[in-house]
Amino acid sequence: MIRFLQRPGPLKKYLLGGILVLISATMVITLIPGGTLGSAFGFGAAPQGVFAKVGDQEVTTQEVNQRAQMAVRRAGYPQALLPFIRSQVAQQMVLEKVELVEASRLGLHVTDDELRDELRSGGLGAQLFPGGNFIGQERYEQFVSQQFNMSVAQFEQLVKDELLARKLRALLQAGVSVSEPEIEQEFKREETKVKLEYAVLSLDKVMSEIHPNEAELKAFFDKNQARYVNAIPEKRKANYIVIDSAKVAEQVPITREDLMRYYNQHRDEYRVPDEVNLRLIQVRTPPPGPDGKADEKAVDAARQKAEDILKKLKAGGNFSELAKKYSDDPSKDNGGELGWIGRGRIPDIEDQIFALNKGQTSEVLRSALGFNIVRVEDKRTAHVQSLDEVKATIEPVVRQEKAARAAETLANDVRTLARTSGLDAAGAKHNLAVIHSDLFSRTSSLPGLGSAPDFMDAVFSAHVKDLPEMTTIPQGRVVFQVVEIKPPQKPTFDEVRASVEADYKQEQAGELLRKQTQELSDRARAAHDLKKAAKELGAVVKTSELVTRNDQVPDVGAMAGPAAVAFDMKPGAISGPINTGRNGIVFAVTERQEPSAAQLAASKDRLRDTLLQKRREEVLENFANNLRAEMEKRGQIRYNKEERERLMNPRFGTAGG
Repeated sequence: MIRFLQRPGPLKKYLLGGILVLISATMVITLIPGGTLGSAFGFGAAPQGVFAKVGDQEVTTQEVNQRAQMAVRRAGYPQALLPFIRSQVAQQMVLEKVELVEASRLGLHVTDDELRDELRSGGLGAQLFPGGNFIGQERYEQFVSQQFNMSVAQFEQLVKDELLARKLRALLQAGVSVSEPEIEQEFKREETKVKLEYAVLSLDKVMSEIHPNEAELKAFFDKNQARYVNAIPEKRKANYIVIDSAKVAEQVPITREDLMRYYNQHRDEYRVPDEVNLRLIQVRTPPPGPDGKADEKAVDAARQKAEDILKKLKAGGNFSELAKKYSDDPSKDNGGELGWIGRGRIPDIEDQIFALNKGQTSEVLRSALGFNIVRVEDKRTAHVQSLDEVKATIEPVVRQEKAARAAETLANDVRTLARTSGLDAAGAKHNLAVIHSDLFSRTSSLPGLGSAPDFMDAVFSAHVKDLPEMTTIPQGRVVFQVVEIKPPQKPTFDEVRASVEADYKQEQAGELLRKQTQELSDRARAAHDLKKAAKELGAVVKTSELVTRNDQVPDVGAMAGPAAVAFDMKPGAISGPINTGRNGIVFAVTERQEPSAAQLAASKDRLRDTLLQKRREEVLENFANNLRAEMEKRGQIRYNKEERERLMNPRFGTAGG
């Protein structure tokens, strides 16, 4: 299958660092206009079982589910998030295919030799080629299966896709650069600080001083009748039966056969890799200098310190106490305790670690970070957990699945009978209560339902003469029938007087605040005295600390907002009116502090890297936007609405697919 691996010449890292996100900058781009899927561009849907087609590349529903399930398990997310994760993964996989199609069109490709070199030298080379030697085909296949729940062929194709994306990235970003003037300009923009004296006019205070009479309110109501034309919303009456999945679940029997069926379908999820419960004492060595050489005296000193610690351990010293006293690893605060870890956590010394027995302490082991002493508190050999070990985890899931199916079957039976014999007869037969509502609006809370937006959408889309229908709610299903509709009504002034008064005061206060803030600015500028103008108009004067664009100032808000004009002003200058929504602000810059040349020199490399990364991401984003638009125009991206609905179903894939 990959025999070439045995010739001279990662896997968790790929998923965490690259495979799921071939081009991270394109994560913000939505290939699906309006957030919907289907025959999105009028070119026909993708085939059954295929979520999307991008050129001749397919994104299958099963691949999306497999990757989403893996992401949920590895991140420890609750299963309730699975539909959302599937949606994100599906969109990202489409993005991957877009990039791969373009890379192929440009003639880029990845050879087997390049794949072998990446597996040998990449993030998990130490696990696949310990000591430079391939671990062997059987162990390789087992490792890929355990870590990724996929075949070697699938994994290798994923690695090739990542390498191909890297080539495309390199091609696109080859000419990206940042000039010295751009670095200096950005540094000044980031690090320039200003101190403000500012006057605040409060919208709430202005509003409290507005006291309209009845004539003013009636005139406002007459002028703005369109605003209130449907102020009394449409209301409806409905009869409905709630099928509560939780109550159904109480009656659902769970047999060992049910548990075994689920266990067999998800056996790979219960594989436990080789693990050790570890304590660590680490004496770190300094990193290499600019010439790439290490300080040998410092390295020798670190080695000697580690040897001395080991002697103390062999003489009966307490590992935990010695770790707290001497270790340079963050785990020292917990007595060196790392807990249960698998292979890949400390790759350069893991073979020595896993060769230790329970209770055994190692000799001094050299790693990339320094010199290490480890103690194995406990060990677990790779195995598949038994049904009894995972029964407590499986049973609630199986019960939920069976309850959901039973609730759906019951709801369908109720709807069928209700359509021929009526809701009362259907409720009586299945011993379910029929609720006869009073008139309610979309925002009402109903008996047995509470706030139920999905139910309201269904009810307010139905007609009085429609047969009983069924819809889904968070707690299960509802079978309902609309029995009365009361259209929205235009209210009288008295019916909406409170709303009219609130609207009037809000509108008047906003305009008055704008005028007062403008007057405050004009007076302050004319007199070159902000405090005097503030006193005349009843504004409160405050003073800020020295702040940058990234800071917040009370009452002013984010300095990156409208107040950012302060960074272009000279000390003593007074601003124009600033409206923050709740306040009117006028400020004077009392102090301006620009960064020094020494500060620029110290930060130049960091800032260059930041700007360069930002510029590269912009290049990738613009490229992806243009590429997407062109592929949409040519009809090279097609979606399958039915497959999207399958992916969004919380129960899809939980029983093997």
